[in-house]
Amino acid sequence: MALERWFRRQRPTRGEDDPSPAGLWLKCPSCQAQLYRKDLVAHLYVCKECGHHERMPIDARVAMLADEGSFVEWSGAIAPVDALEFVDVESYAERLAAVQKKAGRPDAIVTGAATLDGEPVALAVMDFRFLGGSMGSVVGEEIARAAERAALEDRSFVLIAASGGARMQEGALSLMQMAKTTVALEALAEKGLPYVSVLSDPTTGGVTASFATLGDVIVAEPGALICFAGPRVIQQTIKQDLPAGFQRAEFLLRKGMVDDVVPRGELKARLATYVRLLRSGLPHGGEG
Repeated sequence: MALERWFRRQRPTRGEDDPSPAGLWLKCPSCQAQLYRKDLVAHLYVCKECGHHERMPIDARVAMLADEGSFVEWSGAIAPVDALEFVDVESYAERLAAVQKKAGRPDAIVTGAATLDGEPVALAVMDFRFLGGSMGSVVGEEIARAAERAALEDRSFVLIAASGGARMQEGALSLMQMAKTTVALEALAEKGLPYVSVLSDPTTGGVTASFATLGDVIVAEPGALICFAGPRVIQQTIKQDLPAGFQRAEFLLRKGMVDDVVPRGELKARLATYVRLLRSGLPHGGEG
């Protein structure tokens, strides 16, 4: 029973598309304000009362960053397999099938070509709502393919990370993606093309320990949890109280782990500025 409790997930009683009157309102987890769902969506999932940044759906992320009509998807042609025949309270295959049906995509990432305020980029966006944005073999492969294709097409690479880390149901196969993605990013470095990484809430585990923190510029959203091991694990290990805001974006900015903390409403313009600045020293054609 202990193992079953460990793997059990709390599921919301109302879905995002719930048309009932109760489903039209949400409570901000930070300030407890009652938020009208349509207003929250229009405000980029940011609480207008306290500025708390809610976790954002992947389609809304793409729409927010890509210039209108510019996004052409690259991902979606490959799907994960249950190589280990992993079972906890249900099989990995059953869990995958259910979340794939709900999400309408094979795994926890979307990649594609777009323009960002006119700048040609390859865009990769992770989906925390798909098994916690966990990095399995498909997520790693899609990121590697996107980075390599960006280099071939002379595009800057912009990645939005949102992940609980490596996908345990794939075991060592998921851990191998740390090396795969790291090596693939070398294709951009060899051509001098910018890689800008955006860390949203949460960015943890093997994702933090690999591609998410290898950007030429590393940006975080306000209040984002960014870490390898979570604060509870660290506190229980070292038996000491942790500093206020430990492992949150603002704390890590002060300590030099991230380069900027940018509110969501300013993110597109700021990313475009970084891309332009990083590309400004490149000769025509992109290679440095």
